[in-house]
Amino acid sequence: METLGMLKTPWICRSCLVRLVRPALGRQVRLQSTASSLKTVPPALLSRARDIALEHKKLTEKLANGFDTRAAKRIGECGPIVTALGEWDKANESVTELTSLIHDPQSDAELRELAADDLTATQEQLQTASQSLITSLVPVHPFAHLPCLMEIRPGAGGSEAAIFAGDLLRMYQGFCNRNGFRATLLKYENTNGTQEAGIPLSEAILEIDQEHAYGTFRCEAGVHRVQRVPATEKSGRTHTSAASVHVLPSLQDNSAAAEDFEDPESDYYIDAKEVKTEVMRASGAGGQHVNKTESAVRLTHIPTNTVVAMQDSRSQIKNKEKAWALLRSRIAQLRREKREEEMVAMRRSVVGVAKMGRGDKIRTYNYNQQRVTDHRSGTTVMNLDDVMEGGQTLDGIMESVRGWLMERDVEALIAEEAGTK
Repeated sequence: METLGMLKTPWICRSCLVRLVRPALGRQVRLQSTASSLKTVPPALLSRARDIALEHKKLTEKLANGFDTRAAKRIGECGPIVTALGEWDKANESVTELTSLIHDPQSDAELRELAADDLTATQEQLQTASQSLITSLVPVHPFAHLPCLMEIRPGAGGSEAAIFAGDLLRMYQGFCNRNGFRATLLKYENTNGTQEAGIPLSEAILEIDQEHAYGTFRCEAGVHRVQRVPATEKSGRTHTSAASVHVLPSLQDNSAAAEDFEDPESDYYIDAKEVKTEVMRASGAGGQHVNKTESAVRLTHIPTNTVVAMQDSRSQIKNKEKAWALLRSRIAQLRREKREEEMVAMRRSVVGVAKMGRGDKIRTYNYNQQRVTDHRSGTTVMNLDDVMEGGQTLDGIMESVRGWLMERDVEALIAEEAGTK
């Protein structure tokens, strides 16, 4: 114990004190793993991370003998996981060693006390490393990096639903303005079938031309419910109405996905032979142009019966370009949703995995109580006015839902790993 006695020198810091005795603990202590630390990352995900780290090592060795594009790309994909795993192993080993010191009856009392003091901070580091490792393992959504389109339509509730749909449109426009996102109203039609403002909304398509916009807004897809007394209600009764929000990837000819437009294996590919094109006169209020030239375009994807109509521009060419971009977005989303549904069905056979689609009620806006509740994350806020203005309160709700989505992705990943073992 002479070495331990020497370590009582006052000028040696606590962290140095613990590190100095670690070599004396031996290989047996380093290989120990406490039950609590193992629980930080599910064993199935830890096994997956180690498999990826092994793959990363082999690919790195392969690149040392000659460059390979696919190997280099895969190394880039595995890199964040390998880094996160290294941080986790380091933090996990530290917790194991400190725990061993605390429970070693032959250790100096002061050393055990110092180890106990360090243990809390080290456990927090392990928790942070665990979260980073789990997050790195969750596959990134294939559309997450793209700009997006938000389609907003009224649901059940008549004219009040149409008014609420317009409120949601302004909410997202306010959110974009506050965050500096480029937002363009690609399509706007009111219940009269015209583009005249001040009339309840029938359909709106908001294009958010910002990288990673889909990843930001995909949490908003679903049915939004409102509870309030309509302005036309004379008896003061509270009505319940709804509007739907659909979030699509925005695919333009100059987008990063454009190179896949001609690839039959891509989600973005559409065979032109399967699309029926119609041109017609634009509907709505009269004028020098509207109703006099055939500028409106309607595309029908025959296999899925997906119909897109566009008449916002005076140019038939521009309307056709917009219609094709919207059609590609809808078809890509349909294909992605179909695969997700198939995966959810498979995962549910292993363990229950929740999924809320665009047909589910996701959020309630209660005007009487000034309350907004998201039914996925369970978040409730009492600042409805700020939410409807697209303020920071909406930021908080969306962030809570993205966290909820991450948890569901982790559950699905664990279920998938369990199903392959």
